[in-house]
Amino acid sequence: MDNSFKIALCQMSVEDNKEKNIKRAVDMIEKSANNGARLVILPEMFNCPYDNSKFGVYAETAGSGATIEAVSKAAKDNGAYVVAGSIPETEDNKIYNTCFIFDDNGKIIGRHRKIHLFDIDIPEKIVFRESEVLTPGSEITVVDTSFCRIGIAICYDVRFPEIFRKMALMGAEFVIVPAAFNMTTGPAHWELLIRTRAVDNQVFMAAVSPARNERASYIAYGNSMAVDPWGEILARAEEKEDILFCDIDLSKVEKVRRELPVLQHRRTDIY
Repeated sequence: MDNSFKIALCQMSVEDNKEKNIKRAVDMIEKSANNGARLVILPEMFNCPYDNSKFGVYAETAGSGATIEAVSKAAKDNGAYVVAGSIPETEDNKIYNTCFIFDDNGKIIGRHRKIHLFDIDIPEKIVFRESEVLTPGSEITVVDTSFCRIGIAICYDVRFPEIFRKMALMGAEFVIVPAAFNMTTGPAHWELLIRTRAVDNQVFMAAVSPARNERASYIAYGNSMAVDPWGEILARAEEKEDILFCDIDLSKVEKVRRELPVLQHRRTDIY
């Protein structure tokens, strides 16, 4: 396995036009690969506005669909792994918030369906209930790549530390979180949660948001970021569309886990 590799975090603008969103994603994958990225990450709901009324309209079946076909081709054409943020996926008359992971030959090597649905009510600030339209997934997702084992979680999943610990125990050294925090939860908890999950489990973390669109019904926070196993921020975007590039040096995982052996010191006789 390669010990060091470059990643690209694509903080993409999303609009109410699937064709334009797909083209923008493909263009960003190509630009990322041309700048040396071997793993490209797209944001949550990159082909679709983050809006319950849109999920069914934009949903695709796993075995087909314009978004999946285009990203598969882009991964193969550019020789890059792609963690395709998430899209609405339909199966058996249910809709899931799903991340597909493609290898550098364009093959789907994994799929994560968002486990925890975002149902919140913060008075006078934000009300959103994914469960009105979406069905939760039921599996923790870790995939093998030519770099390392990578865990995948989506947005609200990041608030549940148990699944991140389980991914680390399953061998993940890098966890990717496509996410669309909002203007209430983002300033309060975005950086805190990403850095904490990295430190808790001594893994690299990359969290990728859509760019902020003040005209959207749901306004994303942006601020995509990558964090190392010591909790240091390696790269961070602002609110506008951008591509962040970052080098992942996996020797840092081994170093941090050796010097501060948290995972070894767990008291499994107690908890």
